[in-house]
Amino acid sequence: MSLGLALFGAIVGFAALVWGADRFVLGSASGARHIGIPPRIVGLTVMAVGTSAPEMLVSGLAAGAGAGGMALGNALGSNITNLGLVLGATALVTPVVVQRRAFARDFPMLFGAVMIGALLLWDGELSRLDGVLLLVGLLVSLGWMVVEGVKQTRIARQSLVPPEAPNLPMGRSMFLLAAGLVTLLVGARLVVVCATAGAHHLGVSELVIGLTVVALGTSLPELASSVMCAVRGEEEMALGTVLGSNLFNLLAVMCLPGLIAPGPVDAQVMGRDYAVMAFLTVVPFVLALQKRSTGPRRVARWHGFLLLSTYVGYLVWLWRDTVGI
Repeated sequence: MSLGLALFGAIVGFAALVWGADRFVLGSASGARHIGIPPRIVGLTVMAVGTSAPEMLVSGLAAGAGAGGMALGNALGSNITNLGLVLGATALVTPVVVQRRAFARDFPMLFGAVMIGALLLWDGELSRLDGVLLLVGLLVSLGWMVVEGVKQTRIARQSLVPPEAPNLPMGRSMFLLAAGLVTLLVGARLVVVCATAGAHHLGVSELVIGLTVVALGTSLPELASSVMCAVRGEEEMALGTVLGSNLFNLLAVMCLPGLIAPGPVDAQVMGRDYAVMAFLTVVPFVLALQKRSTGPRRVARWHGFLLLSTYVGYLVWLWRDTVGI
């Protein structure tokens, strides 16, 4: 496969991932309504999984194809992209309000997942046991969110399903669900095959391709939805999208290479990629904790500039390590 064909195939694959994820979420949410699942629970589970479906499928297929570096790089790179690029760009559009719930639940859960991931990767290997532990962490997190969602639903009948999502007939819901899933699978396969071919042509590792090109492509749904939320004045939802996606990436996406193709982890991962991800996870929390004389706590525009600058600096660091300058 030529480099040009690999690039074209990757672009088509990313487009399929974006379209498929949107249809998958829409069909799942509408179908869940028909069988009586509370809308809030749909928002906390189906839609949360749906936004991370591109990363999950790409990492799973990459691990199955023997590209474990790309699978792990996709998980870590997507988190770096979500925090540096997506949250940074969103904050530049408009300051992102950080509600008390984010301090009490979302940030602590994400910090916990980051710490667990660091402990599991510290020995330089992502084993099958590590994958199982991450999967258990995912199930526990989902269970806890469902319980909390039920409690909050009893207090206030609040829906997390986007208001623009129509209540479709059951048949159409199932069609969209199936079409979205098939498109996701095809798109993920295209991305893995073409990204692997592109890595070979460029002479870079699959880890680097996963950290950059694949991570950026699979983060497109989060980027689009977060910026649109910011434009519409729904900054809290934009922050929730980023934090929820990163939690799923660490638990659901990173467990896949461990379960499917366990093996050693590149020595640079902990000292470079995981360290940058951990730093970008802590920075918004610390910045938002700063006291304000008026108004709620926010990730301000200059915070967004700092996050974006860190993301660009990381890409430069990665490029220098790759080309050996």
